[in-house]
Amino acid sequence: MAPNLKSKDYYSILGCPRNADDASLKKAYRKLAVKWHPDKNPDSQEAKENFQKVSEAYATLSDKKKRQMYDQYGEEGVRAAEAGVDAPGGGMPGGFGGFGGGFPGGGGGAHHMSPEEAQQFFSHAFGGNDPFGGMFGMGMGGGGPGIRFTPASGGDPFGGGGDPFASFLGSQMGGSSMRQGMGGSMRNMGGMRTSAPPMKEYNVIPRGTIVSLKDLVSRSDLNGDRGVVKQYVPQSSRYVVELEDSEETLSVKPKNMLQHVHVTIHDIQSQPELNGQTGTVITWFPTKGRYNIYVASMKKVVSLKPGNVVLETGIVARVNGLESRPELNGKWGTIKEWIRDSNKYNVQLSAGQIIRVKVENMIL
Repeated sequence: MAPNLKSKDYYSILGCPRNADDASLKKAYRKLAVKWHPDKNPDSQEAKENFQKVSEAYATLSDKKKRQMYDQYGEEGVRAAEAGVDAPGGGMPGGFGGFGGGFPGGGGGAHHMSPEEAQQFFSHAFGGNDPFGGMFGMGMGGGGPGIRFTPASGGDPFGGGGDPFASFLGSQMGGSSMRQGMGGSMRNMGGMRTSAPPMKEYNVIPRGTIVSLKDLVSRSDLNGDRGVVKQYVPQSSRYVVELEDSEETLSVKPKNMLQHVHVTIHDIQSQPELNGQTGTVITWFPTKGRYNIYVASMKKVVSLKPGNVVLETGIVARVNGLESRPELNGKWGTIKEWIRDSNKYNVQLSAGQIIRVKVENMIL
């Protein structure tokens, strides 16, 4: 059931059936709230209004009493619940008891959230977790490298036999064949010869990286939706991305993806309390040359230049604005090391080429 943000029905707005459990409602809210969050879509009135709608819908349906009243009497029931009125026995089919046109404090219908209330509700809905940092109902913890399903160094993120795609997506997606190319060679079983490990591609975003789609023209309805990188196709220079809570895959150019990776904030003179904090990249503004970073520990979003954002080792980023060697601009490489004293990276572009560049010259 697809969300319908033009509907006035709270279940339709979230895209959930009326018998949805609490976990399903929360998952639907998180997905929509992250997509339409105003800090991810600045200067968008549509995003602002949709964010308020989904927040209001979930605020009602996540409250047991309000949901019961809404199910029985619609928005008037919610207004009654907010006024501390309990549902009368039996009720009336035409409305809520004898309240008719509304309840004290306003006319008929429920209280509608203000932008400030929606932001406050969003901040508290997930406690200390990072709502931007994971997906598929997993990876909700703040901080750490868990934003990528598969570690950049290869291997199993669960330290054993768990398949991250099967675990996160709820399907085997091809069974044991998914092991190939996910760090190391296949196991030697029953005398079978082991295959050689795949050649490391330093300019390719790793499988399992969480991304959101942007600037799509033919599928503009998917802009802001999130997914996970499944595969890179060198022949077309595109990535295969599986969309969140869907079996649909899309062939996407690198310019139409934003990686939601963890970063460390560095050298902010005006707000030194931010230095050393870990955050999640939620959007990039090319016109301003800034990221919006969600800092889970502080429950706030900050706008920062690339020079103040340290990418973790293993992240694949793009060379940008390099004047000394302009021929390298646009090339992708793996962050190998951050050198604090000079605020530079060692970046591996290929098996035989490592360059040293300023932090501000590598962007996602």
